Amino acid sequence: MTHAVRIHKPGGPEVLSYDDITVTAPTANQVQIRFKAIGLNFIDCYHRSGLYPVPTLPHAIGMEGAGIIEALGSDVDQFEIGQRVCIGAALGCYTELGNFDQNVVIPLPDEIDFDTAAAMMLKGMTAHYLLRRIYKVGPQDTILFHAAAGGVGTIATQWAKSLGTTVIGTVGSPEKAELAKAQGCDYPILYREENFTDRVRELTNGEGVPVVYDSIGKATFEGSLDCLRPLGMMVTYGNATGPVPDFSPALLAQKGSLFITRPTLMSYVAKRDDLLWAANDLFDVVKSGAVKIHINQKYDLKDAAQAHRDLEDRKTTGSTILIP
Repeated sequence: MTHAVRIHKPGGPEVLSYDDITVTAPTANQVQIRFKAIGLNFIDCYHRSGLYPVPTLPHAIGMEGAGIIEALGSDVDQFEIGQRVCIGAALGCYTELGNFDQNVVIPLPDEIDFDTAAAMMLKGMTAHYLLRRIYKVGPQDTILFHAAAGGVGTIATQWAKSLGTTVIGTVGSPEKAELAKAQGCDYPILYREENFTDRVRELTNGEGVPVVYDSIGKATFEGSLDCLRPLGMMVTYGNATGPVPDFSPALLAQKGSLFITRPTLMSYVAKRDDLLWAANDLFDVVKSGAVKIHINQKYDLKDAAQAHRDLEDRKTTGSTILIP
């Protein structure tokens, strides 16, 4: 019998159910993956809570993982049984065994182990579209990255530093400040102890930054806008403290003709070529050593509810994985 962590209704961590399931043979265009490790991300909490509804109930959640192909559909032409692969942006990874459309499956290089792949794919490809597509950072830039000690933050900070960028990052504790600094964050800001907007203005001689990457949402939205220089870009890509408040577009004019975007990884990797571009760029920076993946927490898959509690209570740093 195969086990999966599913939700039967939206709610808190307590709705996560460790279920016995039956996995059918893959359909024509599917591959069947035996997961060796599974990633934990804030989007999993959004699916669990109902903020981002899942298509049917009950449903396994989880968006990234790594393992080995055990079976192939009749029309699969990109993979073979026994191949090492990973998932970086497809729902249903909280399972020991699962079927996925071949177009969302990514070949995994031999140099990257299963734990590392599970810890980095969604977070790393998110960093890719943030830093290389929405706003292409470079040596001329000073950026603000919220939650710099988190899963996306630790990857994005290292990647930005490898491109010569100066990074200001917000963190919630002195321990997280040290962790962020070790990843290359030039100026960690303890947001509970100092006003991050004032500090950003101070660090940039009053000018502000060209781009803010904000996964916090409601609590930081207005302060983030005030960190931007004229014509700056606000990237709000998460809702850790809840959705941002309603606002008038006129506010962007008042604050300096600002730009704002609310992207999702799924939009940026919807095309197969874009998925492989993001994944291969990520593999390259990890294999080169420019970005190191820090797995700071591991849980058994059956303990996913506790992993969710710890993530939402901000007790985690770096990446977290679940082991089937």
